Amino acid sequence: MWAFLIHDRNRQVVFGSRDRFGIKPLYRWQSPEQMLFASEIKAIRASGLYKGGMNLRVCAAFLYEARLDESNESFFDGIVQVPPGHNFELRLSDSSYREWSYWSLDSFTEEPHPNAAEEFAHVFAESMRLHMRSDVPLGVNLSGGLDSTAIICEAARVRAREGADTPLLAFCYQDKVFDESRYIKDTLALTGARAVNLTLGPEQLWDSMPKVLEAQDEPTHAMSAMIGYHLAALARQHGVIVVLTGQGADEAMAGYGSYFSIHWQAMMRRGRVGSARREMKEFAAAHTNASNPGTHSLIRPAIFDWIKNAAPRLTAKRAEAQRQASARSRKWLNPDLAAHLAPLNLPVPTTLRNTLTDSVRRAPLPLYLRVEDRNSMAHSVESRLPFLDHRLVSLAFQLGPEWKLRGPWNKYVLREGMRGRIPESVRSRVDKMGFSTSSSDWLRGPLKSQLLEVLNDPSFKKSSLYMHPEFAQLTQQHIANESTHTGKLLAAVQLHIWQRQQGMGS
Repeated sequence: MWAFLIHDRNRQVVFGSRDRFGIKPLYRWQSPEQMLFASEIKAIRASGLYKGGMNLRVCAAFLYEARLDESNESFFDGIVQVPPGHNFELRLSDSSYREWSYWSLDSFTEEPHPNAAEEFAHVFAESMRLHMRSDVPLGVNLSGGLDSTAIICEAARVRAREGADTPLLAFCYQDKVFDESRYIKDTLALTGARAVNLTLGPEQLWDSMPKVLEAQDEPTHAMSAMIGYHLAALARQHGVIVVLTGQGADEAMAGYGSYFSIHWQAMMRRGRVGSARREMKEFAAAHTNASNPGTHSLIRPAIFDWIKNAAPRLTAKRAEAQRQASARSRKWLNPDLAAHLAPLNLPVPTTLRNTLTDSVRRAPLPLYLRVEDRNSMAHSVESRLPFLDHRLVSLAFQLGPEWKLRGPWNKYVLREGMRGRIPESVRSRVDKMGFSTSSSDWLRGPLKSQLLEVLNDPSFKKSSLYMHPEFAQLTQQHIANESTHTGKLLAAVQLHIWQRQQGMGS
């Protein structure tokens, strides 16, 4: 992971580079007279040269469609990111600037890997060995999920070989509604690690929102961003300077539930109808239970697409028209804001591979990497991401879809590679939680008064971004549990706090 600039005085050139996935940030702003580079937006603003305001294109994408970090633009007009996997050169003699890609997922093609699980386990172990090189104390962020469990179990093996005599610290957060304590307990028993639990309640997380936004420079996606901020603080309090996390595994190896229907649709389009039906049945059998009766919602779209796959596909023009019409239907937002929605030009998710490529390049990975980096660096903690070792990602993109999704299993190659290396209770679980929160219920209960305090703030009511009677109605619907608008409410709260911090009017 890197972002750097080199001033070549002999050639009068500034050369720069950003790592393959954008783990480390690098921003740029250009005026007719200057070009500024910085690892934080606040550094460009502190120069005194930048006089820009809020980027309404990014704001519209955030409020209308909950999209963040999906382009190189930022919330500040004119401040952009150097794209991941790119180098650049600024010639001082004539102020010419050019960027070029030096690495791309498109260069990897799927090919047979009969021993994929063993190969993956080997490359993962090598990535962990390198990521654990440290002259300072090192710990792990641990949920009860597959990714962080694989990391901490391999970390324990590395430490055992090195003869470490102090316990490995695992930083955990548990929401009682999303209880993963059973899996964490199994992992701690296997590794001998010591859990350090984050015990903050919703009020404390809410109160930290201004600090998190100050560290982030831009709004975030969910209350889980506050949890990440406090986990980094917790690590620092315990003297841990380097923390390993599982970012990147879901996007490279198909860890999200939405990938299944895309995979099934692609199988059926290739004529593998029987195989697709069998995998759908296996998925439904493993996931459907009394506490999760809605699992079939993933299967219905696949069947519907199969039935209609002979029909003409929705053209990009029609899709954009429908998107704009949908935006205009959001009555709680000022309709003038919809005019700032930039065309998406998204790839059609015809295969699992191009969907995963999009997940790494556009969304959601860039957002998660931004949140992870700013939260950790706010406490001078170095966050390392073993699953984003480029050799591991390269291998994942050389494997066929059957090594990503198979029957009820996501991240199949990781599960097989970790057989006998992590607790079986974690390796074979089919549900996914991560660092989850009960944000929807919090806004109806312990955070209700805090929510209303922000939304009744006179400066919020003056904002030109919202149609305030309609927004008030939407708020009351959520509080009364008539409908759920968690994302919209948190977006409005964050944007309001952020605008006050930045001295930007609405």
